[in-house]
Amino acid sequence: MSEAGAAKREVHVAVAVIERDGRVLIARRPDHAHQGGLLEFPGGKVEPGETVQQALVREIAEETALVVPEVSLEPVIGIRHDYGDKRVFLDVWRTCEAQGAPQGCEGQPIDWIRPEQLQDEDFPAANRPIIRAVRLPSLLAISPSLSSVREYAGGFAGALGQCRPELLVLRAPELEDGDYRALLESVLPVCRAAGVGLIVHGGPDRFAVAPGVAGLHLPWREAELLGCRPVPADVWLGVSCHSAKQIAQAEKLGADYVTLGPVRPTPTHPEARGIGWDEFEQITAQARVPVFALGGLVAADVPRARRAGGQGVAGIRFWWPGD
Repeated sequence: MSEAGAAKREVHVAVAVIERDGRVLIARRPDHAHQGGLLEFPGGKVEPGETVQQALVREIAEETALVVPEVSLEPVIGIRHDYGDKRVFLDVWRTCEAQGAPQGCEGQPIDWIRPEQLQDEDFPAANRPIIRAVRLPSLLAISPSLSSVREYAGGFAGALGQCRPELLVLRAPELEDGDYRALLESVLPVCRAAGVGLIVHGGPDRFAVAPGVAGLHLPWREAELLGCRPVPADVWLGVSCHSAKQIAQAEKLGADYVTLGPVRPTPTHPEARGIGWDEFEQITAQARVPVFALGGLVAADVPRARRAGGQGVAGIRFWWPGD
């Protein structure tokens, strides 16, 4: 077999998201390197006999002089990408406990950058999911039933004031489009005042009549009908998924994140079997987008979700009184 026809070997690359004071550490690749001139997260090849954590501790020290406690590393996402001339597996981990002042030990420029400043075009193509994972919160709030809203005297403003999630999915499947639009118009100013990004739940038509929202979350019944991304690149696109096959379709649509579950049985869907953390981890390991664990979970479950490779937790119970 010719060299061109030979199967490409996959390169295992350890990647670090180093966080400090609301910023992440970024370096610029040397011009002569693969994807030269683009920005990158610190890291490098995992050597034979190394664990990915050992590789990260070594690479971060060699590249930046920072000391990273191995136990502080948490999985973020795993990404397989074929560049044509090279196939890589990016094994991404995060830490907020790096010690010392960073230096460009290999002559590379480095800087601390706020997540919202990270732009896809400045990085190699495979880094898109990493950027999403860095910019997304660990908690994705979902609105409760309308009956629960009516029972809570404080309403959305009161609940948002207590919890203040970064993103809220306005889910009200019982409403027709006109009634949903009225609900949206009443909730959106409350979210803006609280600094919460509001995400429309439903089909693309609902997003089209909702200027000023932070994005669109597609139920699976809507996502399976689409062949391309239905919203602009500068807003969030999420998809509700229940299997690896559905996540693969969400990736084809250009989703920025997905929810996966139920991980545990929930009071609202007691008949639905919880997939459990082991299955959640197995499915998430194959995903190329950030995955929120969903179903019977609370904020205290975020560390467990992250150990399983998830972005965090999505749901109602962690922020809405009485749910």
